[in-house]
Amino acid sequence: MESTGCGHLTARLPSPLEEVRDPRLRGVRLLIKREDLIHPEVPGNKWRKLHRNLVRAHEAGATTLLTFGGAYSNHIRAVAAAGRACGFATVGVIRGEEHRPLNPVLEYAAAQGMRLVHLDRATYRNKHTPGVIAGLRERFGDFHLLPEGGSNAEAVLGCVPVAAEIDTDFDVLCCACGTGGTLAGVAAGLGPGRRALGFAVLKGGGFLADEVRRLQREAGVSGGNWEVETGYHFGGYARCPDGLRAFIDDFRDRHGLEPERVYVAKMLAGIYDLAARGRLRPGTTVVALVTGPAEFRAQAPPVQPPRLE
Repeated sequence: MESTGCGHLTARLPSPLEEVRDPRLRGVRLLIKREDLIHPEVPGNKWRKLHRNLVRAHEAGATTLLTFGGAYSNHIRAVAAAGRACGFATVGVIRGEEHRPLNPVLEYAAAQGMRLVHLDRATYRNKHTPGVIAGLRERFGDFHLLPEGGSNAEAVLGCVPVAAEIDTDFDVLCCACGTGGTLAGVAAGLGPGRRALGFAVLKGGGFLADEVRRLQREAGVSGGNWEVETGYHFGGYARCPDGLRAFIDDFRDRHGLEPERVYVAKMLAGIYDLAARGRLRPGTTVVALVTGPAEFRAQAPPVQPPRLE
């Protein structure tokens, strides 16, 4: 078991491996690494990417965490839970207009005490510019800034140990990609003869290759053997067309695990397709990171939701 250093986010590590036996994989051996079981409220790559950032914030004497995300961002939800557990105030800067009632993600974040504020989409696109950050500091005081999706150098370093936790031989380590931080870290931790494959969940995800290289440079880690697959976004971020929904239902019925639809299902569907087309050859052992559950289940008692601004 490992803790963040704040003493309240002990993780279940290493996360367990489970084998998926399915003739449709055409001789490819598939192991799923259950990162979703690391922590009930900050699961998977959210814990991996946040725990070093929380330690740094604590060491710097910060009392408030501020981060960015869309209205359905699991990162927003995870920061709210982690901040509450570790005694930080939290601010979530949400892309786009406010809508009432709150969706389940924002309702959960608010129940953990996160202060929610909306930015119009034009301003949000410039969220990391000095002018926007200065305006946020004037409004909310000093804070420890976490980037959208949580991907920064500390997040990359938090993901490096994943490969070393796998105690069986494997050839390919797969993960879904939104901002590139998880792929940057797991690829840097690979040993010789192994490669990492990231599945972009965004339409037009070709930019992720440059992001992975940038994040690795900032973290001071070597690149490893990796690539990004851009053909399995299923229409774009958070899109779940009928074909993907059918895959999710079938996988759940066959294997007893419902894949999370925004990230995990797209990766798994991509693995099945690559196996069917021979791009993953028979005899290849693939480890797929299940980076989050199908749905979060809140376990901390809620607090009074704050007013949105």
